[in-house]
Amino acid sequence: MRALKYALAASLLVAAPAALAQQQLSIATGGTGGTYYPYGGGLAELIGEHVEGYDAVAEVTGASVENMGLVWRGDSDLALALADTVYQAYNGTGDFEGRQLENIRALASIYPNAVQIVTLADSGIESLSDLEGKTVSVGAPGSGTELNARAVLESNGITYDDIDARRLNFNETADAIRDGDIDAGFWSVGPPTSSILNLATTRDIRLIGLTEEEIANAQAESPVFAAYQLKAGLYEGMEEAVQTIGIPNVLAVSSEMDEELAYQITRTLFEQTDQLIAIHPAANDTTVEFSVESTPIAFHPGALRYYEEVGAEIADRQRP
Repeated sequence: MRALKYALAASLLVAAPAALAQQQLSIATGGTGGTYYPYGGGLAELIGEHVEGYDAVAEVTGASVENMGLVWRGDSDLALALADTVYQAYNGTGDFEGRQLENIRALASIYPNAVQIVTLADSGIESLSDLEGKTVSVGAPGSGTELNARAVLESNGITYDDIDARRLNFNETADAIRDGDIDAGFWSVGPPTSSILNLATTRDIRLIGLTEEEIANAQAESPVFAAYQLKAGLYEGMEEAVQTIGIPNVLAVSSEMDEELAYQITRTLFEQTDQLIAIHPAANDTTVEFSVESTPIAFHPGALRYYEEVGAEIADRQRP
């Protein structure tokens, strides 16, 4: 049924008489309070305006893990998900142990969640190794932030035994740093984030950068990590760029999506990015360069066609 659906829809790309109804695509996103939903809504607008014969709608979902199942079953046409979840679904590991979703493909990596390590400017903490012996928030229990913080620390020889680990959410972490209850905290979220912005208005802060070796160690621990630079001026008092790692957010589809449709969506995504940026600043990172550097699974053939047209270098692991 899905193959028939895409074949029928693809025929409208060649000629879409006004009398025929637009084909509607479903974009699986997340909750209304996150980034996925407004970004997905912006993408839906782009598809309706620039991909002939199609409309699209952003759907509220439980986000990454649920979204992979929706695409796999054909209940959604596109989905946003964290790269580690996409990687696990594609390879049948982690949350998808024993149920590999072999038909998952990527159109693009669209923006990263950045690991942001924050301390007060006068704390004396200037590097990852300086966290040893300190009181550090590693994120809420079981959160993506905690998973990322543990990976960064342990891959660089720092365990929870070496720090006084506190499991606090973003707002609690910012408050605890402000009040001097902890020395530093981890965030893994799309920058800039409101809790750090608010902290920076009341205290002088420092973001801790990672060295090339520390980034390489983290990437060896988790293949979805990618080098990412936090721009100067991102937060008040942040005068220089800071090197860290990012966890890409991936726009995923089924391998059964028609190649021409996948090509048109990918081209629209990168050639109409200004419209997305106007909806959410995360789209500032929606670039071809970020996508080919960060996507951990195979691209859909339609997306590959676009990347090859613009001269992007594609890794072997990104080819079906």
